Amino acid sequence: MFLKVTDLAAAAGVDEKTVLNWIKNDGLPAHKQDDRYRVNRVDLLEWATNRGISIPSELFAVGTEASRLSSVSEALELGGIFYDLPGDTPESALREVVSRLELPPGLDPEFLLQTLLAREALGSTALGNGIAIPHVRNPIVGAAGGAAISLCFLRNPIDFDAVDGKPVTILFTLVTPNVKAHLHLLAKLAFLLHDQQFQELLHRPGSEAEIMSAIRALEETIIRR
Repeated sequence: MFLKVTDLAAAAGVDEKTVLNWIKNDGLPAHKQDDRYRVNRVDLLEWATNRGISIPSELFAVGTEASRLSSVSEALELGGIFYDLPGDTPESALREVVSRLELPPGLDPEFLLQTLLAREALGSTALGNGIAIPHVRNPIVGAAGGAAISLCFLRNPIDFDAVDGKPVTILFTLVTPNVKAHLHLLAKLAFLLHDQQFQELLHRPGSEAEIMSAIRALEETIIRR
């Protein structure tokens, strides 16, 4: 799960000084082992997604099990699409999100809400352009049930402390049962959100059928690559 600076630099197509600058000056989480930095792949994906930095998806490959993991469209079918969600703060909006999720047995909604809020306290999950991806800091390993993504359109724009200063109106919330599912879905969702036409559809916002169709079409482009 950990990457050396040299491996990250080679995969991202940058020099090692750039990676070290990300760590020392731009907030990329890392720890030292034998006087060398190591970067957790989950931390890297969250950091890159929040800053709009493109990292090759191959870096987050999860081996032969990837083919058995949920696609974004499958996870979204499980989590659901919701419109006109009330709320005027991140906490009140996320409370509404959690209340609409079909959670695995034994997963307490209040615990999930507090875990999501703790993640926001560590650093905003807002990507910019009115979109945020709230998710737990570490996936809830061992929770029963499949990986789910909910897409919620907020009634009121809410300040999520986004880097571009824009309030958030669109929330993709991830609940995943293990680290591999977390990495897989967050990487695929980040890919989808780099598509300008898809973002425009979200900001309209489009109907549930339009959104699901657009996601499936984009997922097909991933498969063909």
